[in-house]
Amino acid sequence: MTTQSGSPVTSATSTSNSSGGIGDALGAVSRDLSELVRQEIELAKAEARQTAVRAGRSAGLVGGAVVAAVFTLLFLSYALWAWLDETMPSGWAAFVVAALWAVAAAVLAVVGRQQLRAAPGLEQTKDSVREIPRALKGEETTR
Repeated sequence: MTTQSGSPVTSATSTSNSSGGIGDALGAVSRDLSELVRQEIELAKAEARQTAVRAGRSAGLVGGAVVAAVFTLLFLSYALWAWLDETMPSGWAAFVVAALWAVAAAVLAVVGRQQLRAAPGLEQTKDSVREIPRALKGEETTR
């Protein structure tokens, strides 16, 4: 572009840093961080979904086994009571069978509680979330 006298017009604005400014860098970091958080959320959802499917299948199988076991134990308990009834008064025979069931219930409750406490959580998600601060510092990790 030229003026009426023919001299070139110089632009008052010159291009600043061609690689972008601090605002562009902060924008890129913000986008990368947002993408990282979205990916972590997706990982957590996938792990939770996978765990829920396995737990659902297992619960169905365990439920069926529990029904069969209850009937088995009911009739075995009655048989034990009838057998003990031949050697002692009926009330005492019932008490012995009930006491055996109380001990079994206590043992099962303790073991079940220990196993429930030892159940794993969302391990991959925990591991990758722990790596976020290092990644923000620019330290790369290999998995």
